[in-house]
Amino acid sequence: MIHKMTKRKLRINGHSHLLPYPEQIPQFMKDKGIFWVDKDRKFMLQKDWSRPVTDSSFFLDEKLEWMEHFKIDHAVVLNLSQLYGNGLRLEEMKQALRFQNDFNARVQHENPSKFTTGFVVHPGFVRGALWEIERCVEVLGMRLLCLPTHYMDTIGTWRCIFDEENEPIFELANKYNLAVEIHPYDGEKFIKLQNTSWRFHLIWMLAQCADAYHFLTLNGYYDKYPNMRICFAHGGQLAQMNLGRRIQGFDGRPDLFEGKTHPRKAVGHKNIFFDTLVHDTGSLDLLIKNQGSKQVLIGLDDPYPLGEMESEIQSSYPGKILDLAIDRNIITETERDEMWEDNVLQWLFGDDEKAKKELVSKILQ
Repeated sequence: MIHKMTKRKLRINGHSHLLPYPEQIPQFMKDKGIFWVDKDRKFMLQKDWSRPVTDSSFFLDEKLEWMEHFKIDHAVVLNLSQLYGNGLRLEEMKQALRFQNDFNARVQHENPSKFTTGFVVHPGFVRGALWEIERCVEVLGMRLLCLPTHYMDTIGTWRCIFDEENEPIFELANKYNLAVEIHPYDGEKFIKLQNTSWRFHLIWMLAQCADAYHFLTLNGYYDKYPNMRICFAHGGQLAQMNLGRRIQGFDGRPDLFEGKTHPRKAVGHKNIFFDTLVHDTGSLDLLIKNQGSKQVLIGLDDPYPLGEMESEIQSSYPGKILDLAIDRNIITETERDEMWEDNVLQWLFGDDEKAKKELVSKILQ
């Protein structure tokens, strides 16, 4: 009897970040105060801002060692949040975003078995954003569009990414069958509160995701652009808790939502995904009950300290929340394996089975 070999399940991290080495960052980025890393690799910096480099796996070679140690087969690398380009002069913004996209493209090209990388555009300049999407897809071979939850337009007004002015971006993403990552940042620039006790990372980033989800669903973009698949960072955590309030608000004040789509219609939609980075099994349980396990994919947010990193203080390690969820009968082992592989591939490629098989082949080679 011939036994069919069972293919081992892959571990694909759907939310990762990577810093360039200091010498890879162009001098103009430092001269203009846009972004750089000090020569000792201890801090990432912008004008009047710095943040410690908390783990060596912020950098490529060390990231590969980290992935090998934790048996992570492949990682989806997003853009750096510091390079959304908000508030920069037009030419500086274009150069900074092009540097980020070229850097990520090179990482993917040189390490195809290890990384799928995203590219970023600035929605405040739609025509330029469309040109950059075309370049990144057709020239650089990238399939993941990274967008901020909020951005500054050309007259200094802060807008949600799912503003109707950005429909040309979504039309092009739909044409190219792109995965889209929605990630929060820059809250302290438009939320008028003092930046203390890490409030913008711990609370307001999650509110920013909930706000973006609010307008995605109200505008019905998940149906209008059926080839575009969206993943919300950090589990869209407050969007899960907030679902009932939004439904009641829609039903109770229909005069405020004329021409909009009911929030309930988006729940569990096959083109809306959320990563697992919610930090506790109660939140993960709510996420899965709301959206269904197939819309949830593993996201470690490594190497940031709010990611699932190896830490004795936090009693953490990559993938811990899914192990705990199995122990507490929130998910099955099969669902865990799907979150590590199948669901990530579905977000990245949708129904393009050929592209899924090509990536799996690269990983397994």
